[in-house]
This record gives sequence, structure tokens and C-alpha cells, in this order.
Amino acid sequence: MATSGLNPRASYSRAKPLSHLSLLGAGVSFVTIETRQPEAIVIVRKRPPRKDHRPMLDGFRAVALRMAAAAAAAVVVGLLAAPASAAAAPDPSPSSGVSLSPASGGAYFGTTIDWSVDTAALEAERLGRTPAILEHVTRYPLSAAERSYLDQFVAQAAGVGALPTVTIAPDGELAEFDKTDANEIVEAVARARVDTDVPLYVRFAPGMNAPWVSWGQQPSAYVAAFRVLADAVHSGLPGAAMVWSPTSGVGYPFGADPAATAELDTDRDGRVTSADDPYGPYYPGDRYADWVGLQAYHDPSEGGAAVNAAPPPGALAGHLQGDGNLAFVDRFASRDRPLMLETGAFFAAGAGGRGELEIKQQWWRQVIAAVDDFPALDAVVWRDAASTRGDVGRASIDWSISASPELVEAFLADAEAGGLVFGPVYSPSGRAPASLATGTTIGGLAGWLIAAAIFAATVALLMWGFTRGSRSGLAYDGPSRRDLRIDLLRGIAIVFVLVNHLGMVSLFQNVSQEAIGIVSGAELFVLLSGVVLGMVYRPKIERDGMGETTSLIERRAGKIYVAALGVVLVVGLLSLLPFLNATPATTFIDEGTGAAGAEATGRVYDLYSGFDRLFEYPVDPSVFVDILLLRMGPWQVNVLGFYVVMLVVSPLILWALSRRWWIVVLVTSWAVYSIQSFLHLRLLPSQFEDSFPLLTWQALFVTGMVAGYHRTAIVDWFTTRWGRAALAICVLATVGLMVFSWNNPYLSSTLDVRLGVVAPNTFSGVYGAWFERTYLDPGRVLNALLVTVTIYALFSVLWKPINRAVGWFFIPLGQTTLYVFIMQLVFVLIVANIPLLHEGDLLVNTIAYIVILGLMWVMVKKRFLFRIIPR
Repeated sequence: MATSGLNPRASYSRAKPLSHLSLLGAGVSFVTIETRQPEAIVIVRKRPPRKDHRPMLDGFRAVALRMAAAAAAAVVVGLLAAPASAAAAPDPSPSSGVSLSPASGGAYFGTTIDWSVDTAALEAERLGRTPAILEHVTRYPLSAAERSYLDQFVAQAAGVGALPTVTIAPDGELAEFDKTDANEIVEAVARARVDTDVPLYVRFAPGMNAPWVSWGQQPSAYVAAFRVLADAVHSGLPGAAMVWSPTSGVGYPFGADPAATAELDTDRDGRVTSADDPYGPYYPGDRYADWVGLQAYHDPSEGGAAVNAAPPPGALAGHLQGDGNLAFVDRFASRDRPLMLETGAFFAAGAGGRGELEIKQQWWRQVIAAVDDFPALDAVVWRDAASTRGDVGRASIDWSISASPELVEAFLADAEAGGLVFGPVYSPSGRAPASLATGTTIGGLAGWLIAAAIFAATVALLMWGFTRGSRSGLAYDGPSRRDLRIDLLRGIAIVFVLVNHLGMVSLFQNVSQEAIGIVSGAELFVLLSGVVLGMVYRPKIERDGMGETTSLIERRAGKIYVAALGVVLVVGLLSLLPFLNATPATTFIDEGTGAAGAEATGRVYDLYSGFDRLFEYPVDPSVFVDILLLRMGPWQVNVLGFYVVMLVVSPLILWALSRRWWIVVLVTSWAVYSIQSFLHLRLLPSQFEDSFPLLTWQALFVTGMVAGYHRTAIVDWFTTRWGRAALAICVLATVGLMVFSWNNPYLSSTLDVRLGVVAPNTFSGVYGAWFERTYLDPGRVLNALLVTVTIYALFSVLWKPINRAVGWFFIPLGQTTLYVFIMQLVFVLIVANIPLLHEGDLLVNTIAYIVILGLMWVMVKKRFLFRIIPR
């Protein structure tokens, strides 16, 4: 088939770690609860924020901004600071009497966007129209972060007059979903509502008839859970409609085992085939489903190689009204039970074939035609993720409809001639739920004054550094054998990583996430690890020769590999204890910053899938293979596998450097990086490939090795005339990128502060094009290199006051990074088992971080378990 009903949100690739969801300023709310279990394991850290790509401003940034604002003049800030506002909307109808179906016919047009880099207001600005509906996926069980995201989403929807769709994605056994769970969901949604007169849609575990979601193809358990939630919603959420939303049955049973459960064998022939009913077993009944929905996408790839093909005529109608069991509209939809269509059109840049406009226009024209052909079709929700980075083979998916002015112009021309209805559906509200914390945006003249003051201070510091810095008595005077500036930098990087992995919303988290530019602790840590390797082993090569040095390095690689295996086994065994919650270490919730891209946001990955086979008899040999290849294990330490591989190949690189072939090394490394940026190859089956693709991240590590090997020569060059000019450019560029990062439109708390001198859409567009993390977009690589050079230079001229202030804390951690990296798991598990730390209290969590970081420092100073855990 050229068209598939597969849900792109549930297909294609693995995800990886890092970032978090900020939803400020959105329009219509659509809450969907869904959970999915992909085949592959992905690792990357979640930034409570992308916040580790949904970058958020940090407390450090907040302090810096406030100090600069004071310097610029508090009065000016007070008068001129302009918080970001939602896109202006036409005069809407009053809230009372708002309906989930258009009063004058047609179908509401809404979107589901990438909330990690987008907002409702930005979506309205790009489209030139306000979406009538907005959707957000909420994971259950509800964490404090999920509750906050839900609050922010509904507030954004209210801000543009859009109807919210909340999609619930349950993580766990459907059979265990009960009234307590349902009431918790209802309470959270009710708490988030800005105006109870505004109705909303609630979707529970959509795509339940497909195998690619964790709740998929479990008819009895799904129906029971849906009914429990429907009863709770009907009694506790006035104006809310329960939406039952399977994926299109075209292609059913989607590769399911022919001998699967008898529940799926509706024709009782003993096998599950396309002849079986793809919908009936999952339908909860008319009493419980207020609306019906259908996920029907144009996807000629069908989960395989990328194919850009125009949809055949009547393809969408075939999804909506096929023959026999596939006659979805006739069987389930009516004027009393309206239909919501979730859709989008596949396009992969670089895959050849038909053009994006041709493909998407032909599909949206079929959608518009369906509005006229199927009177029950009252809502259309298009997957409009302009920055989607999901991988299909070697291509990237783009389902968006607003990615370019050309697309938008063509779409609006067709939509206005058709039956699609845009928002605002009701009067946009400036109110927000009491639980929604918002920060401060400094824009206008005040914002520019702050930026100017920061650049002026930078220029002054540069002039002082070049003229008097090295003779001021404040310059670096540490030991020549070990560069303490590198240790201090590594200490800062490992603390950033630790804070990010614990994931509690706090001032520390703000400080660690993209406050000094669009760069995270992960990039700095990998780069500096290469620097240390080059620094440490050059004198060993010159003294002991290549053979002895190679033996030392391979022993080090072996020690780290054994440590990684030990961590995998210990955490796996601890997860079996019934009284211990090890979920944060044994599962990964995709933040949309990994190899699977933004549409993977919310997926839950079992990182220990199959570990229990270790206790079966006879033991399945494949479980040993998975462990030895590091296919399983906590995502927080999956980068250990990357280090093992890089250490194994590093003797060859060091040999080339010893022969003065550094240019060959760099050219080769960056050529591999460049090719990988297009191909996205997965070289090894290990878990780290999902968050730290080897062929991509090797470039940072190798560059660090070259810099460390030639550190003395590089530092000396920066003291020359041309070197000083280059250093000045590096410093100014670093500050420029830092100020740019402060324009990130996402705020995490009342203490968050951002600049507003760069338009949110401009920031999001630049970020998505140049600063994505998993495959290290060029902007992020450049920022990491610039930050390292700039901070090293700062430490060089102001070492004594900086060392006196923070060196005592960061240097010991920087000298034992492997130990800190492994021991962080102790605190991850402790935090996971203290309910108080999951309530999102900024003060409590900040205090918790102080205690954790203090304990880690004491453990290092006391050399706790140093004989067992490598350093």
C-alpha cells in the first residue's frame, strides 16, 4: 500500500536522552495519554527540560540577567520589560456555549506540535491562523514534571482560544489501571483547566490496536481501562469528551504473531490475519466513547526505507470507509458520536521522489474532501512538527504543514475554500491555573541594554586580560605537571551531568542547562575526556614508547568495561527488589532529543528488557550477549560504552599524533562526522549508540585528544599577536551565543528569566536547524569548542579568585569523574524512592541538590569505595 495508517509517533527509531517539555503559551488543548514500547533501547538524558532540548533558562542566567538589569537601570527594566505574548487573535465568541463541534458545519482544524521547541503562539504565528485544537501527550503515572507540563499546555491553549486535547499515555500494565488511577488523571486535568466553561477532548491510549505501543493489542484490558477512565471523566470533568482513537486498520494486524491471543482472532480460524476485525475487540461501547477518532497518515515508507510518493486518489477515504471490517465511519461514527481524524503526510528530505508541496497538498486536499464526504468528521488534527527528526533508514521525517511559507500559503488557500474551521474557538484567556509558574521575560529596550552591557563588560575584560591579566597576580600559577584548569572545567561538566540526570526541577537544574550557551555538560565532558587522554599519554609515549602506553590504555579500557558490566548487573538485581523503585534507572522516558526525534517524546523504553531471562533454566544465551554488548543498563551511564570504544582505538590516534600527523587525524575524524550527519549510521548494537552515536561523537573526543596532545603549543600560540586576535573572536562569539541562548522562550519557574530580543520563532528555527544534540549539529559543536576555549582563558587570567571561590569543590570532582559518574546512580535511586522530591517544590529540590552534591564531595574526599570503583 502507498498509504499506511501507522502512527508516526509510534514508529521508526530509537530515542535518546536529554531535555524536557516546556509548554508556555499554547492554544487549544488536546490531552492524549499514551505509552509505547519500542523494540530498541535508547539512551539519553532527559533534560527536564531537551529542557535538555527544550532548553530552559537557568538560575545562573537569572542572576546574571538581574545583575545586568540593575546595572542598566532598574527603572528602565520595570518600564520597558515586555513579556512574550500569544499571537493576536480575531474577536472571538464568548466562552459560554463553546462546542467541541463547529456550530456552522465543517471540521475544526487543529495541530499537534513539538512542545519541546514550540508553543501555541508560535504555531498560530507560523500558520497565520489560530489552530482550533491543540494536542498534548501526558504520560501516566503522573510525575510532578508531567503535571507542570499539563498545566502549561492548557494555559497555552487558553491563551490562543484553542480547544485542548489531552492524550493519556499509560506506562504500566493496563490490567492494573483502576479507579484510583482514573481519579488521579481527572484531578490533574481539572486542576489544569483555566476555564471550566471551555470543553476539552480526552484521548486514552490511542492506537491500541497496533503492536508498537506498550498498551497495544490487549483488547479486554484496554476496554476495561477505558471504561474506568470514561466514568471518572464523565463525573469529574464537565464538558470533557472521551475520544476512542484506534489506528487505521489498513495493514492490520501489523505483523502481530499469527498465533496471538484468541481475543484478536475474531473470525475464529485459529490465526490472526487481515481477515480479523481491527476495531471491534477494542471498542469500549457507545456509553463510554463520546467521540471516535482515527489515526490515518500518508506514509508510503510503512516503517521501512524512506519513500517520497504522492498519495493515490481515494487513499484517505479507504482508511475512513473501507470494505467490511474496515468501514470505520459506518460502524462507529455518527452526528451524535463525531469523528476526530489524526493525520499528516510523510516527507523525507534527501530521499528523492516527489516534492514536499506536491505530496502534502494532495493529502490535505483529500482531508478537506473528507470533511464534505463524511458529515460526522468534526475535527482534524494534523501532526505539525516542523523540527521533527525521526529517522527512517537514513532519512529524516517531516510531517509538518507550517515548515515553510510556501506550504502555509498553499494550505490556507485550499483550507479557506474547503470546510476547515480555525480558531480562536473562544475568547483567549490571559489567566492561568494557580499551579502554573511563569518567569520573567525582559524585552524591548531593556533587553537590548542588558545585552549591550554584557558585551561591554566582555570587551573591558578582554582589554584588561591582554594588557595586565598575566601580570596582575591573579593569573594561573598551578602545577605544571597537572593542569588544574582542566580539572576545574571537568568538575563543572560532571556536576552539570549529575544535576541533569537527577532531573529535579530546581535552581541547580536551571544553572546547568544551556545557561552558558547552547551546550550541555555531555558535550563538554566528552571533549574534555579527550583532552585529558591526549595530555596524560603524550609524556608516557615519549618516555616509555608506544607499546607500553598501549598496554596502559587497554588496561584502562578494560577497567571501565568491567565497571560498566558491574553497573548493569547491580542495577538489574536491585530492580528485582519489591520494595525498591528502580524505574528511573531501568527505563527511559524519551524527551525527544534522541535519535528517534521529537515525535518520540513520551515513549517509555524498558532498558532491562529480557533481564529476567537470566534466572530461567536453561538460561537463554542471548541475555549474556545483551549484557556483554551493553545493550541493557541504566541510561545515565550508557556513555561508558562510548568511552570504552574510544579508548580501544585511541592508541592508533596517539601513534599518528606522535608522528605529527595531527592534520590527517582531524581531517579524517571530521570527514567521518560530516558523512555521519547525512547517513546517521549505527555502527554498534550497544545502547550508547542511541544517545551518543559513535561516528558523530568521536569528532569531539578526537578533537579533544589533539588539543590535549598539543596543549602547550596551543596555549603558547594564543599568546601571539594572531592568537590573541583569535582568542578575542572566540570570547566574543561565546558571549554572543550565550546571550542568544538566553532568548530561549521556555521558562521553568517563577525564578526563570529570559531575554526577549530574539523572536521566539526565530530562536526555535535557528535552534532546530543548527543546535540539535544527538547528531551534534555544527552550531552545538562550535559552541562547545568556543565555551571550552573561553572558560580556559578566563581561568588563566583570574585563576586565584576563581580557585579560591569554587576550586576546592569542583577540582576534586573533576579529578575523579569516573567515580562520580558511577556513584550518581546511588543518588538516582535514592531520589526515586523519596516521594517528597517528586512534588516539584523548587526550594525542597534545591536543598536536596545541595545535600547530594555535598555528600558526593565528601565521598570523594574520604575516598569512599575507591578500592572498588574506578576513578
